[in-house]
Amino acid sequence: MDTLTILLVILLAIGAIQGLIFGIVLCNILTIHKKANRFLAAILFFFTYRLIAEILHFFGLGRYDTLYYILLEFNWIYGALIYFFAASYVNPKFKLDRSQWIHFLPVIIEVSWSFFIKSQNFYWDGTRESLSWLGYWGYVVWMHYPTMYVIGGALIIYYSFKAKKILDHPPEISGYVLKPDQLGWIKRVVLVLRWFSIFFTAVTLVDYLFFDYAFKQFGYPIFIIMAVITYWLGLEGFSRRNQEAFKQVSIPSEKELNQLKTIAEKIETAMTAEKLYKNPELTVAMLSNAIDVKSYLVTKALTTVFQTKFNDYVNDYRFRELKSLIADPDNKKFTLLSLAFDAGFNSKASFIRTVKKLTGKSPKHLR
Repeated sequence: MDTLTILLVILLAIGAIQGLIFGIVLCNILTIHKKANRFLAAILFFFTYRLIAEILHFFGLGRYDTLYYILLEFNWIYGALIYFFAASYVNPKFKLDRSQWIHFLPVIIEVSWSFFIKSQNFYWDGTRESLSWLGYWGYVVWMHYPTMYVIGGALIIYYSFKAKKILDHPPEISGYVLKPDQLGWIKRVVLVLRWFSIFFTAVTLVDYLFFDYAFKQFGYPIFIIMAVITYWLGLEGFSRRNQEAFKQVSIPSEKELNQLKTIAEKIETAMTAEKLYKNPELTVAMLSNAIDVKSYLVTKALTTVFQTKFNDYVNDYRFRELKSLIADPDNKKFTLLSLAFDAGFNSKASFIRTVKKLTGKSPKHLR
């Protein structure tokens, strides 16, 4: 075994060991994200399994020996695990019910098919006739074409987009308020796994189409990157093991909720009829005096009924007023900032921040 191979084996071993250790740690963390941590641990365990299988190959093990029949393929499970990891992280009440088990159907098919194909070696005597039609062509398609890798890559890409969608639009869970700023690392994990899958699939296809699997060095960067990702995933999960993306809130009774809805209607009326938002110095206390309701109830109505904060609520009205002012041809001679102040914004920074938050673009795009 040359020096380069030894270094490669050491790198893969470090990734596998760290993946196993971090996976075990994550499985034993009992926070609100317990289920999400276990899905992340599962990803780490399967990455570790794949790295160990590759290490064994360097020692001549797992190539048509007893281990060959034991080391089955699990390339099609990563997509579902990525999706469930994201879905459970944004939902503290997440349950893996019967309807969701279908997402594991691909890996059941892969494992079953892999076992069937490998079992053909018990019947093969060196001739095509010793195998059934399905056994022969199944072996050809499975072992001589990049079928399992292309499908596995496609599944990861598909589920990564499903995961991104649920992270961008998380469900509303009664009794919990999500902290959006805590989701950044999950989005990075999903993105990294997607791009790794794209790279892995592309390299596999290049090796097959142009080198007929002869250029084995193509596999080296893939498994090095897998080891690095395994190590990184473990660190990401471990460093945030006690971090919670939710804060629990009390659920109002039906009587209290009806009271808050009534207050919310008063707030809406005051804001639309009296245009209180045009006052740049508007505060919760001033709004409370305008509708004759205590300040804490106004705040509670905003967070419970409108699910927003006072400043965001008022600035949303100001933004709508600004768009109305921009649409008026008579206002073309005025600058955006002057119209923003006319709409009620009390500073340039507040105006820019609100526009970017609501549109994702800078104010100059408003016109």
